[in-house]
Amino acid sequence: MTRLEHVNLVSRDMNATLAFLQVAFPDWKIRGRGQNEWYGVKREWLHFGTDDFYITLNEGSQEDNRDLKGHSPGLAHIGIVVDDLNAVVERLESQGHEISMQGAEHPYRKNVYFEEASGFEFEFVQYLSESSEKRNMYGGET
Repeated sequence: MTRLEHVNLVSRDMNATLAFLQVAFPDWKIRGRGQNEWYGVKREWLHFGTDDFYITLNEGSQEDNRDLKGHSPGLAHIGIVVDDLNAVVERLESQGHEISMQGAEHPYRKNVYFEEASGFEFEFVQYLSESSEKRNMYGGET
């Protein structure tokens, strides 16, 4: 079996990114944290997620994240499947986060995008069918 285990992000504000993720995923936990040296620079890190997958956050970004509306190479967004999209949106909006983009209309899924304080964009997707064929129907989505 092949699966994605983690995503490793260097954040401009690790604590703000963590706070965003804690609101989005209240059932996730900090799995570990510490300090290391990355090519001569000491930095704090933490792993936030479940026992099976996580997001690594590292402090120490010396630059802003890429312009998400631009065409520079780099991470565009991270997509995460959720069981209840409305609940995620309500939690994030209650903490002052705003939807950065609404997903395209689709009969078997709904999705929204949020950009957090360090400039990372997260897409939250709720599938409305168990059928892979229906969930993966493409046709003009943006």
